Amino acid sequence: MSASPQILQDHTNEGWVGYSDFGAAGDGVTDDLQAIVDTHAYANEHNLSVRADDRATYYIGAGASTAMVQTSTTFGTARFVIDDTAVADREAPVFEVRSKLEPVSFERTALRTITQLSRGQQSLPVTLPSPCLIIAADDQVRHFIRWGANQNDGAPQKDVFSISPDGAVDPADPIVWDFERISSLVALPIDSEVLRITGGRFTTIANRAESQYTYYDRNIVVRRSNVVVEGLSHNITGEQDHGAPYAGFLKIAQCANVTVKDCRFTGHRTYSTIGAAGVPVSMGSYDISVADALDVSFVNCEQTNDINDTTYWGLFGSNYCKNILLDGCTFSRFDAHQGVYNVTIRNSNLGHMGIHAIGEGTITVENTRVLGKSFIHLRPDYGSTWHGDVVVRNCSFQPRAGQPSTCVLIEGVNLGQHDFGYHCSMPERITIDGLEIDDSCHPTDDPGPAIFADFNPDRTDDSYHDQYPYVITKEVLLNDVTTSSGRQLRLSDNPYMFRDVKITRVSGRACDVG
Repeated sequence: MSASPQILQDHTNEGWVGYSDFGAAGDGVTDDLQAIVDTHAYANEHNLSVRADDRATYYIGAGASTAMVQTSTTFGTARFVIDDTAVADREAPVFEVRSKLEPVSFERTALRTITQLSRGQQSLPVTLPSPCLIIAADDQVRHFIRWGANQNDGAPQKDVFSISPDGAVDPADPIVWDFERISSLVALPIDSEVLRITGGRFTTIANRAESQYTYYDRNIVVRRSNVVVEGLSHNITGEQDHGAPYAGFLKIAQCANVTVKDCRFTGHRTYSTIGAAGVPVSMGSYDISVADALDVSFVNCEQTNDINDTTYWGLFGSNYCKNILLDGCTFSRFDAHQGVYNVTIRNSNLGHMGIHAIGEGTITVENTRVLGKSFIHLRPDYGSTWHGDVVVRNCSFQPRAGQPSTCVLIEGVNLGQHDFGYHCSMPERITIDGLEIDDSCHPTDDPGPAIFADFNPDRTDDSYHDQYPYVITKEVLLNDVTTSSGRQLRLSDNPYMFRDVKITRVSGRACDVG
C-alpha cells in the first residue's frame, strides 16, 4: 500500500521521496520493483533525491523494468534481494544511473564533418554546449582479434576520449588510434554536478541457467559522468554446480569521472563451457566491469570472499578505458581486456589472478602486494601488448600465494604468427624500485625468479621468423629487489629472446641478474 498523499507531500517539501511513498512493502516477500521504478521516475521529474527505508528489505523479482536514477539516492542500510532464478530479461538492469543531458546531435553539429582522426590529435573542429565524452568507431577496421580457446574475429576500431566545448582534446586521455574513416561518432555531455549513490546491502540469488556465454546484467549500471558510489555492498547466494556468467553487478559504461569508494563486492563462482575453438574454457564472471569510460577510481574497496580461492573468478574486468585507479583495494584481480590507457594500482592487495592487462601508457603499481602466478600478466589472447612503460615501487610478490611454483615478474605469450589487428610490443621500459619476492616455499632446485617468462619457446635463434613482429623491452631498471630465498634474479628461461634487453642497476640493493 502506498503512503498517504500527506506523507508524500511532506517528503517532497523536504526535498526527497521514498519507495514506500509509491507502494513498496519492503517486507522481503512482495515484489517491489515497480514501486522502485515509479519512485525514481517521480524524483527525476521533480528533481528530488530518493531515500530507502533503512529497515526495509526490497524484493526484486522477475520483472524487466529498470529504475532510471537521475538524482542522488541514499540506499542506507536497506536490503535489496535480486532474484535471478527466473527472469523475464536477463539483460535488463535493476538500476540505471543516467544523465538528464541528451547526447549531442550528430546531424546538427560540426561532428558530421569529421571523417578522420589522428593519434595524438589535439583538437576537433567543433563547438559544443559542454565538455563531452567522445566515442569514435570505424567498423571497417578490426582490433582485438582474439587468439586461443576464445578466438574471434575482433571488434570494430574504437577510441574514447573527452573534449572541451571548444573541441580541445584532454591530454590526460588522448586519441590513441588513427582513424582513416569514421563510421560513428557519439558525443555524450559530461555532467558538471556530482550525483551520489550511497549505501545499500544488495544480495543476488544466482541464476540457474545453463553454463553458456549468456551474460546476466541484473545490476546497477552507471552511464552518467561525475558519479560517486559509496558504502554499497553486494553478496551472492544460491550458486550451484552450473550457471550463466555475470557481466558485473556494478557496471560503469560510457561516462567519465566516476569514484567508487568504501564498497564491498563478491566474486562469482567459475563455470566452464566449450569455447570458440571447440575446447573447454572457464567463463569470466564479474562483479565489477568498466567499459568505454575515463577516469574511474576504486578507493578502499574489498572483496567478501577469499581473493586466493580459485573456485571464484576474478572480480574486476574492463574494456576501452583510460586512467583507471585502484587505491586501497583488496580484489582477486585487476584486468584490462580490450585495452586500457594508463592504470595505477596502489596500497592494494591482488589475489590469485593478479594483474592482467594490455594497452598503452603507463602501468604504475605502488605499495601493493600481488599473489598471482606472475606480478604482471600481459594477456596472450590479445597479443601480450603494452605500448609504454611499467613502473613498480615498494611492492611485494608472493607467487600463487606461497604455493610452490615458478616465479616470473612479467608474463605473456606472443608467437609472432597471429594478426591481432595492431602492432604488438612489450613495455619499452620497466622500472622496479623496491620489490620483495617471497619465494621461500619454492623447491630447493628452483632456478630462481625470472624477469620475463618465455614469451615464445620457438624463438631461440636468428632462424625464427615473425610473420607479425613482436617488439621486445629495451631496458629494465632495478633497485632494491630482494628474494626471501637469496636466489639470483634471472633474465628468462629464453635468454636469446631477451638478449638485447639492457639491465640497469641503480643505487641501492638489487639482485644480480643471471
